[in-house]
Amino acid sequence: DVQLVESGGGSALAGGSVRLSCAASGYTVNSDSMGWFRQTPGREREGVAALDIDGITTYADFVQGRFTISKDLAKNTLYLQMNSLKPEDTAMYYCAAANWGYFGLHTREYRYWGQGTQVTVS
Repeated sequence: DVQLVESGGGSALAGGSVRLSCAASGYTVNSDSMGWFRQTPGREREGVAALDIDGITTYADFVQGRFTISKDLAKNTLYLQMNSLKPEDTAMYYCAAANWGYFGLHTREYRYWGQGTQVTVS
């Protein structure tokens, strides 16, 4: 079975940093594109960042150069380094693996999802 397990969330002050991790099992993080998404109550889940198998990245406009998505193949883990955090970054963050051949931030194109990790910025 494929499992994606996020960790690293918690509370942070505005202007601070958090690094999220997504450990994969039953799946290789370089099999397909992978992404980070976030969701707040009452709102649709939105894409944050995506990384394809060649290392190409794309980010949502609201990231504005503050976040970096990366992966460690040896650890089979996806990361999201979040700097210059803002209160509006408060959300549940999810990692996900895309459908074969897809690269982007549309949630419907992702087939495997983690359970999420909460980030709260105050």
